[in-house]
Amino acid sequence: MIALYKKFGHAFILSFLGLSFSYGQLVDLNSDHPYKRVFVDTDNFGASYLDTLEQGYHKVKTDSVQFSILNDLAYYWHTRNLNTAMAFTKKGLELTSIKKDLVWHGRFQLTQGAILLRMEKLDSAQNVLELAKTKVHLSDLPFLNTQMGYVFERRGQLDKAADYALKTLNLGEKLNSDKAKAMAYSDLSNLFWKQAKFESGLEYGLRSLKLFEALGITDLDYDFTLYVTGNNYLALGDYEKARKYYEHSIIIGERYGFYNNLSDVYISLVDLYSYLNEYENALEAGRNAVKYAELLENNFMVMRAWLSIGKMHNKRGNCAEAIKGLRKSINVATVDFGDAYYLSDVYYELGRAYAKKMEYENAYKAFSVYDSLKKEVFTAEADLRISQLRTEFDVAQKEGMIVLQQTQIKKQQTRQHLIIIITVLLLLLLLLAYKAISNNIKKNKLLQNKNAEKEFLLKEIHHRVKNNLEIVSSLLSLQAARIVDPKILDAMEQSQQRVHSMGMIHQKLYLGEKLATVEMKDYFIDLTDYIIHSYGKNDLVTVNLEMNELELDVDMAISIGLIVNELITNSLKYAFPDDRKGSIHLALKEKADLFVLEVSDNGIGIASDKLVDGTGFGTHLVDLLVKQLDGKMILVTDQGTSVCIQFQNTKAA
Repeated sequence: MIALYKKFGHAFILSFLGLSFSYGQLVDLNSDHPYKRVFVDTDNFGASYLDTLEQGYHKVKTDSVQFSILNDLAYYWHTRNLNTAMAFTKKGLELTSIKKDLVWHGRFQLTQGAILLRMEKLDSAQNVLELAKTKVHLSDLPFLNTQMGYVFERRGQLDKAADYALKTLNLGEKLNSDKAKAMAYSDLSNLFWKQAKFESGLEYGLRSLKLFEALGITDLDYDFTLYVTGNNYLALGDYEKARKYYEHSIIIGERYGFYNNLSDVYISLVDLYSYLNEYENALEAGRNAVKYAELLENNFMVMRAWLSIGKMHNKRGNCAEAIKGLRKSINVATVDFGDAYYLSDVYYELGRAYAKKMEYENAYKAFSVYDSLKKEVFTAEADLRISQLRTEFDVAQKEGMIVLQQTQIKKQQTRQHLIIIITVLLLLLLLLAYKAISNNIKKNKLLQNKNAEKEFLLKEIHHRVKNNLEIVSSLLSLQAARIVDPKILDAMEQSQQRVHSMGMIHQKLYLGEKLATVEMKDYFIDLTDYIIHSYGKNDLVTVNLEMNELELDVDMAISIGLIVNELITNSLKYAFPDDRKGSIHLALKEKADLFVLEVSDNGIGIASDKLVDGTGFGTHLVDLLVKQLDGKMILVTDQGTSVCIQFQNTKAA
């Protein structure tokens, strides 16, 4: 049957989206599985899903998929309009006859039986369902038994209806179908309610809801069970819980267009509001009950809607209006109505209304009809059978529990044997693992010792390289002390700085934790501090370093260090003459797959040919290093000097 949606917060949004949303959700002609069955595979769609199914079924080429869509379309239309539903059912019967598909023909007969039942054609419904029984699969029988149970319920034969609920439950156990069990419990809840066994009715209603909710996707049976559970709460006087279940059912019914369930719930709400003396709300609920029943074109629902209105007026003391509503109910029912349960209610309320008006003869006639109808429904045999069924259900469940426990004991014994075997195997594995781990520990210690030796040797190499470079730097310093020519002296001092910049790299390598990479931010701080102090401008020029911590390999670090050494040296020599104060901006940033080195000052600026086209060694050195890094350099000499170098984020060849 038709499902309901558990996430009610999205209900009205999805309904608003309508066909354009649900078509892709339900019917996708390009998919290997072109139809997601409504209320089985999904309930994520709005109220226009019937339009989607109508547009989609004749476009599908596979017979079984086409029949599935058409059958769902026919069945779900019965919740809105019985005549439209029957038209689609006849179309399905015609197509399956042409294709000689016996199983699907039987399924369309199941749908036809459900519609005939609600059209009050109980004999026809029973005949069609009997025919379908010989054609459909075993998995279709729970639904068939549910519809057959409704036929006998409507006839007032509650004992036979209960027999079919038991058949559905047994099939549910056999097929391991929680859906079938939930349907059986739902039907029992309704039957116990009609027998005024409200505690039992509530118990089975809650059992049914629990199973439905565990399924994830729920359907019209769930919506109906909410209504029946609310009825049992109402009969037990728990009005707030009854209201909660009714409101839950209404949300679902309005979303999917379940006019039959909506009419049912509004009928019960008339009773609820009457008990609470909220007569205006009761009258509004009665109007809604009639409205949905008439849209459905279901005389059974129309009759019950007017019955609820008559009862409400009776309780309010408005006897004339009560009689008027109850007479409408009887007129709709006609003589061959068949449902003695609700007809008995009508005549009981009619008798009360006439008695209050002191029309005792009419009251006597109404009560006489009520008595005869009541005897048809509430027979001793029916009451006994339902009590027996309750016992059978309980015994079946206990037997099922015993079988389940025996099965669990056997499984537990098997599990214990497996645990013993697995434990022995695990012990063997642990022994092997211990030996393997012991060997690995020895190997790891040996490798650690070797790695420690290699690390020591590498650090020692870097230390010695740094010391050798310091010796070279010292030699250059001694030699510079003997030089008088300023140009030669400047070249010697710059060479000393270059050697020192490389020595600082190796110093950081042997002092640091990593032997293959240099952290550039800390290196730049030490390098720029050394250069500025070398020129004695630490009080005149400041270096603003803008970068995050960044690690580079040794070769790249040395090249970049030499470039920075040359560029900062040039700034100190040319940008700030005559002890002019200023600042130098230094940045090394990583952008995507590039490194960007920026060195700029706010000094007087230098001519571009001094850096790009000059003849000095420093200029050529920078140019060679940039090429080695596979980079490009941009020079700007407005308002100071700015050099920007971009190079790849990989080691240069």
